[in-house]
Order: sequence, then structure tokens, then C-alpha cells
Amino acid sequence: MSADCAGYYNAENVFVSGFTCPKPDSDARAIFCCGFNDVKYCCDDPNSFFPYEYGYMWWLSLGALVGLSIAAVVLLAFIITICVLCYLFIATKPRGLDNGLPLRAPGMKTALTKDQFLHMNTSSEEKMTLCCNVK
Repeated sequence: MSADCAGYYNAENVFVSGFTCPKPDSDARAIFCCGFNDVKYCCDDPNSFFPYEYGYMWWLSLGALVGLSIAAVVLLAFIITICVLCYLFIATKPRGLDNGLPLRAPGMKTALTKDQFLHMNTSSEEKMTLCCNVK
């Protein structure tokens, strides 16, 4: 059994004349004409579409895996950074309204709360003096 491969123009636009499979200098099991319009060869599998050995494709796969791994690590670092920044933004937000500075009368060691200040036994004028240094 044999197959005829018709002539074709290769990728460099050079005409390659037709040949019969198997070629005298190739494997006797390569009885099929395989390939594309610009590359034809004899092969032993009629469903073969690729004229080269598959060994080099592992290097391509290894390179793709390394590239994808690096991209995954960068993406993971980006996502973790975004999560940490969101957490810090939420955690450092004030929880309630700021009541202002603590009230402290001159000579006092601790600050008065607003309620303590309002219920002091002093007149309004004294409170204004204590609060705002008004004389």
C-alpha cells in the first residue's frame, strides 16, 4: 500500500515536487501522506497533522506552566494587598462621633466628662471661665 503526495509550495514559496509514500530513505511503515498545503510528509498515522516530534512541546508546556505560575503568584499578591488595605481602612475608621477635647479645669489632674461639667455646682459664669478662659 502507498500514497501519493502532490507537489506543493513551501513556506519560502519554493515548489516541492510530489512524491510517493513511503519514501525509499524513510520508515517503511510511513505509508500515508500527511501534512498541510505548505508541508507534506509521509507518516504511519493517517490522522497525524503535525510533522515534528512531540518532545519539544514539553518545553513549551513547561515554559507556559512557569509563566502561568508567576502570573498566579502576582495576582494572589495583588488580591492579598487589596484585602489588607481594605481591612486597614475599615479597622481604622472612627466608630462614633468625636465629642471634642476633654474638659479640664485648671489645676485638675483628670479631664471632666461633658456630664460632669454640666452638673458641677458652679454658676454659668464660672463654667464659662473654666471652659473658655473668659473673664
